[in-house]
Amino acid sequence: MDAVNRPAAHLIDGSLYVFRAWHSMPDEFHDADGHPVNAVHGFTRFLCELLERVNPGHLAVAFDASLTTSFRNAIYPAYKANRELPPPDLERQFVLCREVTQALGVPVLIDHTYEADDLIGSALWSLRGHGFRSVIVSADKDFGQLLGEHDEQWDYARGMRWGPAGVHERLGVHPHQVADYLALCGDAVDNIPGVPGIGAKTAAVLLAHFGSLDALLDRVDEVPFLRLRGAASCAVKLREHAQAARMYRRLTRIALDAPVAAEADALRRTPGEMEAIEALCERLRFGPLTRNRLKALIG
Repeated sequence: MDAVNRPAAHLIDGSLYVFRAWHSMPDEFHDADGHPVNAVHGFTRFLCELLERVNPGHLAVAFDASLTTSFRNAIYPAYKANRELPPPDLERQFVLCREVTQALGVPVLIDHTYEADDLIGSALWSLRGHGFRSVIVSADKDFGQLLGEHDEQWDYARGMRWGPAGVHERLGVHPHQVADYLALCGDAVDNIPGVPGIGAKTAAVLLAHFGSLDALLDRVDEVPFLRLRGAASCAVKLREHAQAARMYRRLTRIALDAPVAAEADALRRTPGEMEAIEALCERLRFGPLTRNRLKALIG
C-alpha cells in the first residue's frame, strides 16, 4: 500500500507546544481564580488550528510526566539533570492542557516511566502494523529515528515537513542511525555527553563508513586509516569510551514497547464533551473567538 492510500495518524509532541506557549504568550492570561494560564491559551490555539486544518480521524497528544522518573534515569542518573523542573504554575497548566485535549475528544498519552517520545514511538510502531502512516508533529530531531518509508515529521511552527530522506539532509545520517549518531556526538538538551571530541560531522562520517555504532566499535582499529581529521585521536577516544557510548545509545533510542493501546481505534478522535468545554471556557476565561472555535470543533 503506497503512502497516498494509507490512512494518516497525527502524533503530537504536546509538551513541546506547551513549553513554546509558556515562553511565547504574554503573562496577561489568568483563570477565574487568578492563576496564570498563558500556556493553556497558547496551546489551545495551536491545537484548535491543527484540528481545523487537518481534521484528523486518528491522533494523539503525548505529554511528559517523567522528567525525573523515566527509565533512563535509572540507567544514567545525570539524564536531563541539567533541566530545571517546571515551576508549579506551569505544572498546573500542563494538567489543564491535558483537560482541554481530552474535552476535545483527542486521546492523551502519558506515563510516569516512559517519555512522550517513547509513547509516540510505540503508538507509531503499533499503527504501522495496522496499515497507518504517521505524521509526528514536533521539531525534535530525536524523532527522525522513527520515520519509515511512508511517515513524516511536521515542524508545525516553521511549516516544514520531511520524510526519511529529510532526516539525512538535516543530520547526515539515515533514520536507523539516529540513535547511534546521538550516542556518539551527544545531546546537550538531554545532558548526554557523547564521546569526547566527536562532533556531529565526525559522527555522521563514521556512521556513513561503518553503518552502525556496534560495527564502528568492533572495527575501531580501522578508524586511524580513515581520511578524517584527527582520526588517530578519534580512535583512542572511541576505545576509551566504548562502554559509555553503548550506554548512551540506551538513552537516545526511543522505546517501542511503552504501554499504549494496541488497537488503532484507541487513537480515534471522539466527538468531545460540550459540557466539559463550556466549564473549561468559564474557568480559563477564554475569549469569544477561542470559545467559538472549541465549540465548533465538537459541535
